[in-house]
Amino acid sequence: MMMRLFGLFTIFLAATTTAALGDSVAGQYEYMNNCAACHGEAATGDGPLVTFFKEPVPDLTRLSRDNDGDFPFHETLMIVDGRAGLRGHGDVMPVWGDTFQRAEMAQAGDDESYLVSQGRLLSLVEYLVTVQQD
Repeated sequence: MMMRLFGLFTIFLAATTTAALGDSVAGQYEYMNNCAACHGEAATGDGPLVTFFKEPVPDLTRLSRDNDGDFPFHETLMIVDGRAGLRGHGDVMPVWGDTFQRAEMAQAGDDESYLVSQGRLLSLVEYLVTVQQD
């Protein structure tokens, strides 16, 4: 019972900390630490690792423009998560959902790891909404 309460407290603390930071700040942190090496700091597909790929790295600032002005939130989330839906970059892109969940599992345990990893993914995609160019 005590472990369950501690787990719920941990989830609450993680959720309120993310909310306090703001989704775009937390998402920008996730982006800079996990995506910028390939997609570039400005999300235009010009990160320092692009020379290692055969296929061009997508410009993430054009997702809305390429979708008739609507940000494809669910599709983007599925690509970033990588465990369901579309896979990005012909499967070169890491499966961030699993990566985030493994990192959280090491800290929070199995029950909470999925929820915290999903929060990280949602924050990241929310950040991508803010970098869209017309």
